[in-house]
Amino acid sequence: MIDLIKQIQEAIQYSFIQRALVAGSFIALGCAFLGVFLVLRRFSLIGDGLAHVSFATVALALLLDTQPLLFAMPLVALASLLILQLNEKAQIYGDTAIGLVSSFGIALGVLIASTANGFNVDLFSYLFGNILSVSLLEMWLSIAILLLIILTISLFYHDLFAITFDEEYAQVLGIRVRLVNHILILLTSLVIVLGMKIVGTMLISSLIILPAVTALQLVHSFRTTIILAGIFAVSSVIFGIFISYLLNFPSGATIVMVNFSFFITALLLRYFSS
Repeated sequence: MIDLIKQIQEAIQYSFIQRALVAGSFIALGCAFLGVFLVLRRFSLIGDGLAHVSFATVALALLLDTQPLLFAMPLVALASLLILQLNEKAQIYGDTAIGLVSSFGIALGVLIASTANGFNVDLFSYLFGNILSVSLLEMWLSIAILLLIILTISLFYHDLFAITFDEEYAQVLGIRVRLVNHILILLTSLVIVLGMKIVGTMLISSLIILPAVTALQLVHSFRTTIILAGIFAVSSVIFGIFISYLLNFPSGATIVMVNFSFFITALLLRYFSS
């Protein structure tokens, strides 16, 4: 036990661990806060679809030898708006629109990767995540995105609440549903792009879904659900980073497994208390 504490204390002294903890915690909070709204609206797979688009944009950025995350952000944001347009204008249901954009994104990414050489290792790190390689820029971006998410939720909380549970009634109340939907999806796209470094494009949707559904097993209050989802998300990142460091496990997969263990525990607690 003493050796374990010493190893953790030693790990915290490394700057890359410090950046990973800060960036991971802020991105996890952002994913959790947005995830509650997305899960309750049955739109949580938007994370998976945008992650596949992110894969294509990162592949293109590496091919063009430019900064992947800054290059990917506006393109993934446009993809998120395209999903909404398909849903609203073409009358294509949300999951179908996500599937269309998702399949195009992953196919484009594979084509770009197959026609270029020399960046497969970098692309692999974005595919499965490498939180221990988070840069200072990415850390500050994660902080900025979370502050933007908190500000948005604070300003539009009642609108988001109404739209989450009854979109048609929200329109009757005069809430600008389309505007709020666009803001929510745009914020999700930014979080998805930054989250690639934490758990990778293959697993990023888990950071949106798992903390939210875990919190929903335990509480019924909407505000409490958001807070509890944030606690689960940050805890999974912190535990996941230290476990992956101590046992030399892949960081992204470890974070997701810790998240999943929280969900199973919450599910069992709900089952035996009912």
